[in-house]
Amino acid sequence: MKNYKFIKSIILSLILLTLCNCSENELIENPPNVIAPISLYKDLAGFENGLNGLYAQWARERSGTSYGDPNNLMIDPSVVGADNMYGNRRAGWSADVANRFDNNTSLNGFSRAFFNWLYDIINASNTLIGASQTAAGGALDDQDRNRIVAEAKLFRAWAYRHLTYSFGDVPLALNNGTQGTPLRDDWTRQSLAEVRSQMLEDLLFAEENLPETSPNPGKLVKGVATHYLAELYLELDAEKAVTKAKSLIDNGPYSLVTQRYGVNANKPGTPFTDMFLDGNSNKAEGNTEALWVMQHEPLTIGGDYNMMRRWYRNRSQDVRVDGRSGTIIFSIENGGRGLGRNGPTRYAMELYEDSDHRGGRFAWRDYEVLNNPDNVPGSRQLGDTIFFDWRNKDEKIRDPYWPSTRKWDYADPNDLSGTTNYNDQVYLRLAETYLVLAEAQLLTGDISGAVLTLNTLRRRSNASDINGDDVDIDFILDERSRELWSEEHRRYSLSRAGKWYERVSQFNKVGGPTATEGRDELLPIPQSVIDVNTVEFPQNPGY
Repeated sequence: MKNYKFIKSIILSLILLTLCNCSENELIENPPNVIAPISLYKDLAGFENGLNGLYAQWARERSGTSYGDPNNLMIDPSVVGADNMYGNRRAGWSADVANRFDNNTSLNGFSRAFFNWLYDIINASNTLIGASQTAAGGALDDQDRNRIVAEAKLFRAWAYRHLTYSFGDVPLALNNGTQGTPLRDDWTRQSLAEVRSQMLEDLLFAEENLPETSPNPGKLVKGVATHYLAELYLELDAEKAVTKAKSLIDNGPYSLVTQRYGVNANKPGTPFTDMFLDGNSNKAEGNTEALWVMQHEPLTIGGDYNMMRRWYRNRSQDVRVDGRSGTIIFSIENGGRGLGRNGPTRYAMELYEDSDHRGGRFAWRDYEVLNNPDNVPGSRQLGDTIFFDWRNKDEKIRDPYWPSTRKWDYADPNDLSGTTNYNDQVYLRLAETYLVLAEAQLLTGDISGAVLTLNTLRRRSNASDINGDDVDIDFILDERSRELWSEEHRRYSLSRAGKWYERVSQFNKVGGPTATEGRDELLPIPQSVIDVNTVEFPQNPGY
């Protein structure tokens, strides 16, 4: 899983091949230095390299619209501009759209990049699935073929999950992507029911054919498919959502982290925050909760990186103490250099009880520590903590005196002002399965079951117990924010509950006033998609 970058070009090659209009009688050359389906998918190693291309595309969710993009993360449309997150800088999608929803038009370049990225993944998945079905005898045995197809189908379902929650009805592309496939210009939008039916089929196949564990910590395993099945069943059949979520919680090789572990186990901290420390993310490192972990590694051929700390750690360099700048310098201890692109709304911060570890000082930084020995104001001492008075104001743009999460802290000791993270990061964990289960139990009327599920999760973080009178969909959404801030795709949780506009307009003081009911629940279909089609391709309402 450390060879993402080496294999990125495979994705482009495969996508271009799916658009080839060649006939079987044309000359097909196979130069050994060109990566294409006909030369790549000849043996197991070739198929593994093709899968690595898919993992590289998935990793872009946390590394930008292109590698090193200074303005946008692919994850932005899924998380920011919600009830619990706003854009704290005047740059990128977070500010241009999430803080001003009237800027979100069909010509928005980032929305187009987001849409195209997801279909890149779908096209590459289709190519790999098709190649596995036509591979020469002996290239793959049945077990390897089923496992490879399972990974590709899970990626395809994952991409359609993003697309359906973000754009609504979308084209359902299932072509195998073999040579001779003509370029299509007659795409139509399939209903959510049709697309989700295909997602269900793909996820069921993945669950059946993926291994329960893998020696490779970044690989897809059965538990990931089971989790996404449970979430999908929230839309299709709540009883089955309960069954799937319980099967993973009760019978899978996972458990909530309830005890201190790992690299800082003997230092101050909490079990909850241990999961996000560099060196603690993978199951082999003690993280019993991790279902899927994004792998990164510095100074390694094929190593990859992300920019989560850059996005979420606020700008310590802009903090002035007693009117003096330069009192805070970048360090490992203070989380590294942040740009503060996305920040919590005041509402999100006020959801935590004082005792809740998820809202405490090891989880959030609502302070800075004077750490520049060469620049200490006369009334202060080196090491003094400067707390922010955020409780007496609302969120606003360009506010360095605002809380930021510590989940993505990272600094390279050899490059303290570096822009990228090289730490492995939890992408999906069992706590979210608990929250899916609680939502399913609410939908099926099992309030006592939802109380038990939520209290199990809350006790891990020293939050007080709740009772049946507390449980409704708004409480579960609040609990998701407390547990999963900046991890979950928040827009999707709100949309599924029919609560996006209500909660954004009420709780997001920056973006909420510009949100339009009935329009901004979905992103616009990119105008380029509409323009290239020869058949009618309707736009989403209000755009």
